[in-house]
Amino acid sequence: MRIARFSAGGDPAYGFVQTEGEQDYLAVVQGDPLFMKSMPTGVRLPLGADDDASNFDEDEPPVRLLAPVIPRSKVVCVGLNYVDHIKEMGHEMPPAPVLFLKPNTAVCGPDDPIILPSWTDEVSYEVELAVVIGKACKNIQPKDAANFIVGYTVANDVTARDAQRTDGQWARAKGADTFCPLGPWIVTDFDPSNARITSRINGVTKQDSNLADMLFDVPFLVSYISEMMTLLPGDVILTGTPAGVGPIVAGDIVECEIEGIGVLRNPVIRR
Repeated sequence: MRIARFSAGGDPAYGFVQTEGEQDYLAVVQGDPLFMKSMPTGVRLPLGADDDASNFDEDEPPVRLLAPVIPRSKVVCVGLNYVDHIKEMGHEMPPAPVLFLKPNTAVCGPDDPIILPSWTDEVSYEVELAVVIGKACKNIQPKDAANFIVGYTVANDVTARDAQRTDGQWARAKGADTFCPLGPWIVTDFDPSNARITSRINGVTKQDSNLADMLFDVPFLVSYISEMMTLLPGDVILTGTPAGVGPIVAGDIVECEIEGIGVLRNPVIRR
């Protein structure tokens, strides 16, 4: 199942993404399915096309996908989790996951601009698998991790490399507004152990790897993080990026893709 958060000119709403032929639709639900039982409204809205659908008024504003979740608590990020990326960054293999946090104000959604701050001249893309927590968990075992995960989405761990080098810690480099694009939706029936993960800049492939190449897999990461901090519903875990990271500049289009989930697309601007 694919869970989307969207706007059609009003407040954010939720729906399940369904496909008929080559057309995707949103089956709109009442309430937030991540936190409560949601009831179908009977409304269906087309995604990415101008074709009419049942219960769709063509005079209404177009549907715009939003970040599928805005974490109420935290975004927990894992650094140095692919061997090829560790080598390209010149680091030693970590004996345990390297963790840092992003604020929820860093989150933006599909097609939202990544805004390059005035204080950095070297910003990079990093495609990552994002794990969305569905139930509170603390001190869980890896074998139980799947019981606390509602689904998965695509993330871009945008990073100001110059600030990362000079600051001595990663809060500013990783936590700026728009530095955590998420989307396009949450997939609940996804296998995080084996799927192609890629990124493209202006259509040119930059990263091309597989989730199977993670140093620490998803069940271990959820367990390890839960030993340190309580994970709450809606929390997001970014699981690290493969080799091929590089700079982005104003005017670029960044596409992050995970096979079986979808494509997260964002333009880059500077203000």
